[in-house]
Amino acid sequence: MLYPMSPKVVALKRKLESFMDRHIYPNEERFYREAEELGPWKVYPVVEELKPLARAEGLWNLFLPESSHGAGLTNLEYAPLCEVMGHSHLAPEVFNCSAPDTGNMEVLERYGTEKDKERWLKPLLAGEIRSCFAMTEPAVASSDATNIESSIVRDGDHYVINGRKWYTTNATDPRCKICIFMGKTDPDNPDRHKQQSMILVPMDSPGIEVKRALPVFGFYGVPDRASEVVFANVRVPKENMLLGEGRGFEIAQGRLGPGRIHHCMRLIGLAERTLEKICRRVRSRVAFGKPVSEQTVTQERIAEARIMIEQARLLTLNAAYAMDTVGNKVAKAEIAMIKVAVPNMACQIIDWAIQAHGGGGTSNDFGLTQAYATARLLRLADGPDEVHRNQIARFELKKYSNT
Repeated sequence: MLYPMSPKVVALKRKLESFMDRHIYPNEERFYREAEELGPWKVYPVVEELKPLARAEGLWNLFLPESSHGAGLTNLEYAPLCEVMGHSHLAPEVFNCSAPDTGNMEVLERYGTEKDKERWLKPLLAGEIRSCFAMTEPAVASSDATNIESSIVRDGDHYVINGRKWYTTNATDPRCKICIFMGKTDPDNPDRHKQQSMILVPMDSPGIEVKRALPVFGFYGVPDRASEVVFANVRVPKENMLLGEGRGFEIAQGRLGPGRIHHCMRLIGLAERTLEKICRRVRSRVAFGKPVSEQTVTQERIAEARIMIEQARLLTLNAAYAMDTVGNKVAKAEIAMIKVAVPNMACQIIDWAIQAHGGGGTSNDFGLTQAYATARLLRLADGPDEVHRNQIARFELKKYSNT
């Protein structure tokens, strides 16, 4: 292997795969049923039942690097574990490794005060509460985050927050207790990347209204509890400001880099699970006098899927290695490349899987519609393809600026 796993990671991966076989896969049908019947405003009992089992086996907070609270894994070490979790929508939260909590916990770990860590990070690490991240807005093109119009205005010992956010994952969850909110503290600053700040906003603050749950391709609660939230004259203490005014983009880049790696590794796991479903399906069906698995078009798609998964995995491991060795800022091109390549790869393989399953592939019976919703969403979440492609092109053109 180009990036061999350490004995520690090999052992964790085996434990994780065993847990998936014993507890995750057998409970997926129940998970989807609870999500559909209870909706995005409720806690799903199956998740809460499995969390203590995962924690008891030491499969908890694996994502946190360089921390006494987690497994102390690097991005490269965590990547294959994250891929295993990506095989199922149920898995990440069971191991306390789901977005946006992972990114929010990293922000609190890096930039929060000791008081913040005691009040918010500690219960998040214990899986007792959940959190949300309020950045995207319906009124502007949020692919350019400098467009964000929400305001954070200093008023004595407090900040007053106003804005309308959407695709704020987790806000409908009754366990969601804290929000990391991004808005403008200095809208007239000539440097558009210093206008923004991030601040901690308790979700029980007066003036917060979770307006509605947003469906993702018709799904509420799976793959995300996407939500629209209004903040109207919400007051929080000045101590809730993270790192300082005008540091919002700085925090965002530190937060989104690892998050993109996590999303991509989970998608690779989802693509692996999908390819398995293709292979099992086509071996069990006969069309035009021979097994579908012997149809040339099927074999070509299976071969292409394997090639695409391997390419995506190597590209993602390379990005993880770069983040570990040179840092997120220097690894921006590598991170941008995987954010384009991996969701597109997953979308294509899931599309082929739907074809292989025929009409049934468009139902919810095989988990393919849920998988497609996840993959397609991630061509937009954490920055759309177009933004990342433009960034990659600029990096490439810069190499020849003096020729």
